Amino acid sequence: MNFQLKNKFQEVQEDVLVIGVPEHPENVEGWDAFHTYYHSNLQQWMKNGDIDTKHKKIATFPAFDGHSFKKLVFVGLGKAKELNEEKVRTVFAEVGKQLHQLKASSIAIWTAPFTNEQLTCEDIAFLAAEGIGLGGYRFQDYKTSSNEQDMHIEKITFLSSASEDELKAAFEVGVVSADAVNKARSLVNTPPNLLTAKEMASYARGLAEKYDFEIEVLGKKEMEELGMGAILAVNQGSVEEPQLIVLKYAGTDEWEEVIGLVGKGITYDTGGYSLKPREGMVGMKGDMGGAAAVLGAMKMIGETRPEKNVLAVIASTDNMISGEAFKPDDVITSLSGKTIEVLNTDAEGRLVLADAVTYALQSGANYLVDVATLTGGVIVALGNDKTGALTNNEAFFEEFMHAATETGEFVWRLPLTENDKKRIRKSEVADLNNSPGRDGHMIFGGGFVGEFAGDTPWIHLDIAGTSDASAAHELGPKGATGVMVRTLATLVERMAATKA
Repeated sequence: MNFQLKNKFQEVQEDVLVIGVPEHPENVEGWDAFHTYYHSNLQQWMKNGDIDTKHKKIATFPAFDGHSFKKLVFVGLGKAKELNEEKVRTVFAEVGKQLHQLKASSIAIWTAPFTNEQLTCEDIAFLAAEGIGLGGYRFQDYKTSSNEQDMHIEKITFLSSASEDELKAAFEVGVVSADAVNKARSLVNTPPNLLTAKEMASYARGLAEKYDFEIEVLGKKEMEELGMGAILAVNQGSVEEPQLIVLKYAGTDEWEEVIGLVGKGITYDTGGYSLKPREGMVGMKGDMGGAAAVLGAMKMIGETRPEKNVLAVIASTDNMISGEAFKPDDVITSLSGKTIEVLNTDAEGRLVLADAVTYALQSGANYLVDVATLTGGVIVALGNDKTGALTNNEAFFEEFMHAATETGEFVWRLPLTENDKKRIRKSEVADLNNSPGRDGHMIFGGGFVGEFAGDTPWIHLDIAGTSDASAAHELGPKGATGVMVRTLATLVERMAATKA
């Protein structure tokens, strides 16, 4: 999306003019001038309820005679003093959905109705670009009957008296944020026959080339030489070669104080010999949502260039069944040297993460965040709208929660006790077992990964509930959500700013 700044209503020539309408619009500076210039019936429309001031309520009108735009979109803002970043973001996401239906290619936004004591014009520019980008996202499907390309918004014009440079800078960050999330969404939405581990590695290579990341991709032979027995076990039943994808972003001259982002990249999960039921199979193309979140965050980091070193490690394979597939009762040896008794082949995500976390530590990570669609247990515990978290470090988690609050992505921490750890370590034949039971399932799954983080500050994020939406939601359509992309990138930005 291209950016423009204008100062007068008379200059608007875009397809659509977007006007925010708070509960008392007459208090908005310049509202009388807008009312006079655009239409004398505006007040009557509001009185009749044709224009609703309730939060996110949309009303669309054709262009008034004598004006060059084609449509006028009013969107309700509710009480002006209660407007905050999250509410404005969702307002613009709703606008984005409407603009998609209108097939608009250019829009104009008057910033004044959206601002208050907490929100500046620069905030509005950022939230408009991010919200419209997220709300207007659509995945290009594979239907032969509908090959027409969707309309894309090519230009946004802001009616504002704010500094053009500052407004443009904020707008561009919003565009970057939405684009990173949407790329992650598209990865998750891609069918598993098209997004194999090698294809994911190819996408990562594209990021490395574009953003000058250092990249390393380990295949099956390299994993065997290193002793990555956990990833290799999960891959045994597959005809597709596994990939360990490593991206390095050097934000400082010295490779120190490195944040490691580790993603689960299971491109399809049958459950292996602990076979999923029929209804549990559909949607398993999304079991690489953690990997997509990490790749999306790296795309955003590549654009914003924070002064912080970041290491991304993604363990990718599918989990299939064959005569060579691993099975319950197997004992495998991980990269760390710890042995694992396999009690459930459908608890495969924690196995690939074990080797990925170990490799991240060996590559210099000083902080770790792993992201995974790990357990159904997190959905049972928290529902589909909350990401579950575990940690071993209070200060690191507090910094992370500041980032999650900033982006509006809800995260809830669960406890990881010594008794939980004892159950993970309970095995008569190995150091660990990969499935202590159904009770406390999310805690045991994430806690297993924590066994490989050791004392390194570590956060586990279980996005099994939040990675995919079963229906359209505030920030986008049904399907992949791109959850945690913005929070991970914001965490890196915050730690760069504080030199943590």
